Amino acid sequence: MLDVMLDMGKMARRAAHQLAKMRSEPKRLALENMAGALKRERQAIEAANQKDIEAAREKGLSGAKLDRLVLSDKVLNEMMAGLREVAALPDPVGEITRMWTRPNGLQVGRMRIPLGVIGIVYESRPNVTVDAGALCIKAGNAVILRGGSEAFHSNRCLASILQQSLRDSGLPGESLQLVGTTDRQAVLDMLQLEEHIDVMIPRGGEELIRFVTANARMPVLKHYKGVCHVYVDREADQSMAIPIVLNSKVQRPGVCNAMETLLVHEDIAEYFLPEMAALFNREGVELRGCPRTRELIPECAPATEEDWYAEYLDLVLAVRVVRSMDEAIDHITQYGSQHTEAIVTRHIRRAHRFVQEVQSSLVLVNASTRFNDGFQLGLGAEIGISTSRLHAFGPMGVEELTTTKFIAFGDGQLRS
Repeated sequence: MLDVMLDMGKMARRAAHQLAKMRSEPKRLALENMAGALKRERQAIEAANQKDIEAAREKGLSGAKLDRLVLSDKVLNEMMAGLREVAALPDPVGEITRMWTRPNGLQVGRMRIPLGVIGIVYESRPNVTVDAGALCIKAGNAVILRGGSEAFHSNRCLASILQQSLRDSGLPGESLQLVGTTDRQAVLDMLQLEEHIDVMIPRGGEELIRFVTANARMPVLKHYKGVCHVYVDREADQSMAIPIVLNSKVQRPGVCNAMETLLVHEDIAEYFLPEMAALFNREGVELRGCPRTRELIPECAPATEEDWYAEYLDLVLAVRVVRSMDEAIDHITQYGSQHTEAIVTRHIRRAHRFVQEVQSSLVLVNASTRFNDGFQLGLGAEIGISTSRLHAFGPMGVEELTTTKFIAFGDGQLRS
């Protein structure tokens, strides 16, 4: 297995060298061709995805996990739209981000360059195959993909379509490779290829991410989990707060930007929480609350200390009544994962203070946590959401898949 992975790494390195020299137009056309190919091959994609769905149901996968696996018409259309949006983005490669002149006349600057070869290990979500491929190619990187066994047929079909589109567009097909086995040893071997893979990006559950981080010999861009909060301030517009809170939790509970803890100011809790609880009950959400929450919602289960740290990825929600915004921020600081937090308030100064003091990858005012997504934030797509801060923080789009090198222009300067 190591020999196979080594060959893939070598081919990816050669492809990355070619991609780094590519002008913008061939890459743009390749991405447009990928979108067209997905449309033409929709039936083949749906057939492959159905095999994975049937196998997942036989294994008893839960609703949330099954949801991440399905390539619905909506998801397929979003994938195609994402490819076209990434194609239309400015090419970051070669951009000079800053220039300055030294006292001796030497002009110094920084230029964006590709990261090189990117390895991605991911679970479920076969759309990652397309999103990751698009962003890596746009940024001039080669990519080696290793999807989960539950999406094997979907990933293989999608990767084959994308590879052929690259070749048809005059780009090296080895720019995008999929590991063709579900053997876990392939992941371990992949993580040893520090000479051929420049950075690893794991996408999936906390167990997978910790496994990759513990075994990788190259840098890892990661987030362990998304313990996301919505704080409903005492000056919130409740007609706005109710749909925001509901959307944050139930629109897709099995994803990392879904709300896991609801914080409510005590001044409005008596009116807000019973109405919110009725709506959650209708959606099948199990509530676990602090003592004050349970006074207002008698059917609510008691929250334990572990609940405040929990990423449920399901229709379960922790609820806490707080005495102030300071207490809400302290709670987020202690229990959060620096992923996504939101405040609902009409008080502009309090909103700005929340944005400044809460140190998560996306902090929102009067909007759902579900917007922490590259496509939703205008990046075209994302390759993942990093909470590690180095070298990216938040959704990683095209620019986050580049680094910068120093450049200098002189006219004969010598160092004395």
